[in-house]
Amino acid sequence: MRAMDVNAAAEPAGFVEPAVPPAPGEEQYPALAFANSAIASPGGRFTDFLGTPAQANQWLADHGLAPVDAGLREMCTAQLRSLREQIRSLLASRVDAVPALPAALSAVNDAMTKVPTASLLQWDEKHGPYRAPPHPTTEIVDHALATLAADAADLLTGPDAGRLTACGSPPCSRYLLRHGRRHWCSTRCGDRARAARAYARRTRGGPVRTRA
Repeated sequence: MRAMDVNAAAEPAGFVEPAVPPAPGEEQYPALAFANSAIASPGGRFTDFLGTPAQANQWLADHGLAPVDAGLREMCTAQLRSLREQIRSLLASRVDAVPALPAALSAVNDAMTKVPTASLLQWDEKHGPYRAPPHPTTEIVDHALATLAADAADLLTGPDAGRLTACGSPPCSRYLLRHGRRHWCSTRCGDRARAARAYARRTRGGPVRTRA
């Protein structure tokens, strides 16, 4: 099962990850883009677009899931990162054809069902019961989590599930929808895989197979 290397070095302040085009399928499935919102790069670098509340808020805004001024806090950001890992676990289980972890299934199902459909019952010690919506920021994040969880469920159970694969160019940790025999999420990863194959042939004196 593929997992992001949590021990990889985080990028220093001011570092900007070179622009990487969306992996095939991300524009169709926001949950795929969500799963790929942390990028492992050569040299042990690791860029997390949910690394801080401001970054997470921007990612949600860029994907139409929250206003730019939602004001996320670390608690909500941690919820997003947690769901991302559980969705990645489910994608890995599907790609590797192994049973899903119960915790991952529960996390996705909980996210889909926790969004309230009405104002909740609250109780004030002085004035008694009253109805009120949840905290606005929390409500925004809950809806984002529910949307992403439902989209992940659609991907895993829909007609595109059989095309789901992992990028075949280590250390990249992104997932994509395969087109033909392509197992690379970007031209950059494809070039890196071909360069690694050529180097292996030169140093080992024989052909080395890699994914097409």
